[in-house]
Amino acid sequence: MKPASELINRQEPINVSPRLLARLTPDNSHVRVSLSKQRAYLMMGDEIVIDSPISSGKRARPTPQGSFHVLEKDLNHRSSIYGDFVDSSGRIVRRGVSSRIDSAPSGTHYVGADMKWFMRLTDEGVGMHVGFLPGYAASHGCVRMPSSAAEMFYNHVKVGTPVVVGD
Repeated sequence: MKPASELINRQEPINVSPRLLARLTPDNSHVRVSLSKQRAYLMMGDEIVIDSPISSGKRARPTPQGSFHVLEKDLNHRSSIYGDFVDSSGRIVRRGVSSRIDSAPSGTHYVGADMKWFMRLTDEGVGMHVGFLPGYAASHGCVRMPSSAAEMFYNHVKVGTPVVVGD
């Protein structure tokens, strides 16, 4: 099995066109996500302004494909489904739980996973946000992005911005 560092290094880094970024606004932007390439593109017309690596949904929880719109933007979003059980001192007692499946051990409470720069795509909670990129599809359906890319996308889209997800 390959070490994680080799998998992470497989993805090309973020590529930004400063010339196009200077002209990009939430009114002239749209997003395309390629599941087969594990890339997200912030676009202006037919031109790629930002090209970023992503980690989309894994086989058991795939990222939905189709045409969407940004439904909500939340700078400091926390998951209502995935997170940790934490004790009263803030120590993590159990990591990586599902609030729908797992029961909180006595004396703990649920804290949702941090999803900074969240851009909601579906009513079911799928969105784009900061997250770990192992080099392959590994999320529960969301589109994870590096922090710098998620921030740029967030700052250059608005509620209603079109997003197309496909191969």
